[in-house]
Amino acid sequence: MISAAGFGGRVRAIVLDAREVIEALRQAHDTEPAVTAALGRTALGALLFAAQLKKDDQVVTVRFDGNGAAGTVLATATGAGTVRGLAGNPRPDIEQVNDAGKLNVAGAIGTTGTMSVVRDLGHGNPYGSTLELVTGEVGDELAHYLMKSEQIPSAVGVGVFVGADGAVESAGGYLVQLLGGLDEFEASELEARIRALPMPTQMLQNGERPEHILARMFGDDWVRNDERDVRFHCPCSRERAERALILLGQATLAELLEEARLTGRTELSCEFCGDRFHFDADEMETLLADARASETGGG
Repeated sequence: MISAAGFGGRVRAIVLDAREVIEALRQAHDTEPAVTAALGRTALGALLFAAQLKKDDQVVTVRFDGNGAAGTVLATATGAGTVRGLAGNPRPDIEQVNDAGKLNVAGAIGTTGTMSVVRDLGHGNPYGSTLELVTGEVGDELAHYLMKSEQIPSAVGVGVFVGADGAVESAGGYLVQLLGGLDEFEASELEARIRALPMPTQMLQNGERPEHILARMFGDDWVRNDERDVRFHCPCSRERAERALILLGQATLAELLEEARLTGRTELSCEFCGDRFHFDADEMETLLADARASETGGG
C-alpha cells in the first residue's frame, strides 16, 4: 500500500494491492463469491481508511448492517496495515451474480440499513458516525461516508475478482481526496483521469503496481509519502480467550465447567479467524475462581 501526494500536496491518494490478504479472509470464513467480494471490499476500505492513522495500534472499523443475505459485514484495520473481518452469513442462498454480470455485492450487503465507521485512537472512547445505505455497493458507500461525515471530496475504487474456483485472483483499490487549493481546470483534469481508470482488479491483473496506478492519476507529479505491507492478522490468543471467558461471569463459567467435566473440555472459537481454544475441567475451575475473585474484589 502506497500513500502519496499529488498536485503539489493538494491531493492525497492511497493505492493498495491486497490479493493475498483478501484470499486469506476468504479461506478463514469459506465465503461464497458474492460474500467474498462484499467482505473483501469492506476490508479494502478499512485498510484505505487506516492508512491515515498516525500510530500502528490505532484502529478503524467499517461495518455494514444491511438487509442483505450476508447479515453484518465488518472489517477492522490497524495503522500497521493489518486487517481482519467477518460476515454474519458467509454462504447465503443468493444469486452470486447480478443482472449486470457482476458479483452480487448489494445482494450480500443489502440496499437498506446502515454503514458505520468507528476510529479507536487509543486515548479515550472510540468515535465515529453512522449513515443510511445508498446503493449497497461498498465503494459508493465509502465515498458517500467521506463526503457526508468528513466533508472531503473523495473518489474510492475497490474491487475483488473471484475466479471460477472461488479463489481471489486480484483485489485492491484506491482512495483519492482533494485537500483544497485546486483550481477548476486542475480539478476537472484529475476527475477525468480517475473516471478513465479501469477497475482496480483489471489494472492489477494486467501487472500494474500501486505506483503505476498513481502515475495514471498524477503523471510524474506525485510524491511517495509512505509505503507499507498489508496483511491479514487476528490478534486472538489463548490469553485473550481466557479473559473473554472470565468476562462471561460466574454463572456462565459454572455451566461451561460442567460441560468440560462431561465432555472432557469446553471450546471457545474466534469469529474473525476461526482459531479454537480448548479448556479442560481443571482449567475451567481456575478461570471460575478468577472470576469469583474479580467480582468480589479479591483479585
